[in-house]
Amino acid sequence: MGRVTDRREIVRIDLSASTAVRRMDSVSGEEPLEIRVGTRGDGNAPRRPLAVTMRTPGDDIDLAIGFLLTEGVIRDAADIVTAQLCAGTDTPNTYNVVDVVLADGVPAPDTDPARAFYTTSSCGVCGKASIDAIRTKSAWHLADDPMTVSAEVLAGLPDRLRAAQQTFARTGGLHAAGLFTVGGDPVLVREDVGRHNAVDKVVGRAVAEHRLPLRDHILLVSGRASFELTQKAWMAGIPVLAAVSAPSSLAVDLAQEAGMTLVGFLRGATMNVYSGVHRVTQPQPDRAASPAVR
Repeated sequence: MGRVTDRREIVRIDLSASTAVRRMDSVSGEEPLEIRVGTRGDGNAPRRPLAVTMRTPGDDIDLAIGFLLTEGVIRDAADIVTAQLCAGTDTPNTYNVVDVVLADGVPAPDTDPARAFYTTSSCGVCGKASIDAIRTKSAWHLADDPMTVSAEVLAGLPDRLRAAQQTFARTGGLHAAGLFTVGGDPVLVREDVGRHNAVDKVVGRAVAEHRLPLRDHILLVSGRASFELTQKAWMAGIPVLAAVSAPSSLAVDLAQEAGMTLVGFLRGATMNVYSGVHRVTQPQPDRAASPAVR
């Protein structure tokens, strides 16, 4: 999709060469996406807006489905009758609206404007009334999931994720989320200006393909591990969440509550395991080295 990136004129300043050169540069696309939700009983009435998120265009239906799953509105693909891009109010039309019709028996979410979702590309779900409002309980029990993954496999995932970030290579401005097997093979990789959107795009595609729960899989995110990303992984039944940067305190607490393995600062040959270390198999230490954590 052409709107994934755009071209802008910049001035490139190089102090080491004492130059200032005017040229064109690629930047990541960012546009609002409105998610509207209703039931078949609404007939031809307009669906009610549920959320607006700032995202990189592309995989928008997957993004909407993933958002609805990770926010607890739906449980699986059978809860959706249709999900389609619709005409918005922009001229020319940018198709920045996804219209979702829920199946019979699926309660429509609360679309009271006072409690509406609003997300940005930098934070996740913002402006909710309290932590309790976003602490959606998952249908999946991860504590008894027997999956294990080697530390060597985890250490190799950032390079594999980076190799799949085609738009990042052109712009340097996108986050990524990647779903991997326990052997380190990539299953799904998605990019977006928002970390949470990239995860929702991965989860939404998995929902559409009837993959949930995503047992025996690892979710790697290119930035930090926040509360909302940990919640999204739990809602999708993912037992291992890894991040190249730091987790937040709430992310660690939620991972421990969920029985999820949470890995942060996954860089080179080192990593910090904040929760669920029993799933990470470690190499036998040298005699002179400190013993591995048990």
